[in-house]
Amino acid sequence: MSTVNALHLVDNTLFQKYRVRMKPNPKTLVESFYANIWNRRDFDVAHNIIAADFRFRGSLGPEKKGIDGFLEYVDAVHTALGNYTCIIDNLVLTDDRVAARMTFRGTHQAEFFGVAATKKEIEWAGAAFFAVSGDKLSHLWVLGDVDAVKQQLGASSVGQF
Repeated sequence: MSTVNALHLVDNTLFQKYRVRMKPNPKTLVESFYANIWNRRDFDVAHNIIAADFRFRGSLGPEKKGIDGFLEYVDAVHTALGNYTCIIDNLVLTDDRVAARMTFRGTHQAEFFGVAATKKEIEWAGAAFFAVSGDKLSHLWVLGDVDAVKQQLGASSVGQF
């Protein structure tokens, strides 16, 4: 093994050890939240990055408390919208707060806002506001353009998710 390769191996090993010990920062938590929990539906990650008393208020339904209530919401959205994806367009950070400008999209495959499946691809904009406590996400409030969703589905203005 060359000296360069050996140094690279040592540097990479040290980096991995350091990385494991690093406290997650708010940016990393939010990126993992969307990439793993929402986009990959890896619910094991939820218990590592979301506080047990997590409070979630989404634009598609009532406030949820706790990890299990939130994960039920994730399942309901994925049931209604196949290939559901959350895209982070921008992040603004402080020490314990994160604001994200988002794009949400999916294929309408089950009843949503009172409209039977249309198989239409829908997309809408939104914003998410996180609070971080310690090394976990503690609160989330999401505001999505529900009118854009309803317009794409041809839903009445009174239908609810």
